[in-house]
Amino acid sequence: MKINVKSVFKSGLVAGLVISISAISMVPVVGNEMDVVLASRGVPPLSNLAMVFFCSISFIFGISLVCLYALVKEHLGSGIKTALIVSCIFWFVTYFLSNVSLLAYGFMPVKLTVIGTIWGLGELLLAGIVGSKLYKDVKPE
Repeated sequence: MKINVKSVFKSGLVAGLVISISAISMVPVVGNEMDVVLASRGVPPLSNLAMVFFCSISFIFGISLVCLYALVKEHLGSGIKTALIVSCIFWFVTYFLSNVSLLAYGFMPVKLTVIGTIWGLGELLLAGIVGSKLYKDVKPE
């Protein structure tokens, strides 16, 4: 099995855009609650540089998600079912474990953690489906 690296990057960037847009669209849902939590912990609100960082992470996640799909589809078959399985595994390792850790540490309140974790699952499921639809195998020669 050979992975189409060019397609992983192209479709991964689109999947990353989906993740980034989803994250931005969550801001009106939580309002200024995040700023209040950060202030209560003595941490300043997210700066523009921090927002660029998180946007970059979204694109890295998109590429990683499509790469994982390309690796796994050989064993599970291509399609939405595989994309959803891969997205759930990726979500568990990236979003769920880190969010639960922040909750267990006492840094994040339950409400924001639950919203962010569920929202993250939705965005990764959507990004996984989009990325899997756009990914193209290497053409046989």
